[in-house]
Amino acid sequence: MGLITDEKTGKYAILSDILGDEDHLGDMDFKVTGSSKGITACQMDIKVKGLTVQVLTEALEQARQGRLHILGEMNKTLDHAREDYKPHAPRIVTFEIPTETIGAVIGPGGKVIQEIQKTTGATISIDEKDGKGFVEVASADKAGLDAAVNQIKSIVWPPQIEVGAVYDGVVKTIQPFGAFVEILPKQDALLHVSEIEWGRVENVRDVLREGDKVQVKVIGKDDRGKYKLSRKVLLPKPERNN
Repeated sequence: MGLITDEKTGKYAILSDILGDEDHLGDMDFKVTGSSKGITACQMDIKVKGLTVQVLTEALEQARQGRLHILGEMNKTLDHAREDYKPHAPRIVTFEIPTETIGAVIGPGGKVIQEIQKTTGATISIDEKDGKGFVEVASADKAGLDAAVNQIKSIVWPPQIEVGAVYDGVVKTIQPFGAFVEILPKQDALLHVSEIEWGRVENVRDVLREGDKVQVKVIGKDDRGKYKLSRKVLLPKPERNN
């Protein structure tokens, strides 16, 4: 808001959305911002000795009307905040972790945290303050940030394998008796040769290779408490010939 006054006559004019010349030659530069419910901030410079209550009241009302008009035009395009930023918008998050897990996230010689940064493109810093651990993750996009945060949280709060659940795993090693499949980060279980297919499998490598992605179901635990997997229960069961 701006103001032009005539000291001799006492006449004045309140200006909206002033330009540079009006700011330079005028008597007031009054910035008012807010929402439809009210003012959130304001800042004023004046070149006169003071303002009357009447002038200030009129300026605030004129600012309110202008603000409502602008908000109305904005709402024609977007009338509510987006749930999230655009995927390619840079972003940064900070969250707390137990101090005893800081070492696991960093890894020996920084190996773990460096690998996370390398694979996700995110920048990660960890600080300890007042007995608490704080992780700050910055990324140029949402995908990198989510990937880094998920990897860190999987180290700090490892997800638990559930019996009966289906996982998309990766074959890590092949043995004559089956394959070890990683179904959660750094957690694998045995897919026994008898659970690969409904038919008999003579050689595991005839069906699977290291690095293969495979969908498996956790069917229970063995007598040592190790999880057992099955691939065949997710495959159509062949009809038996009479």
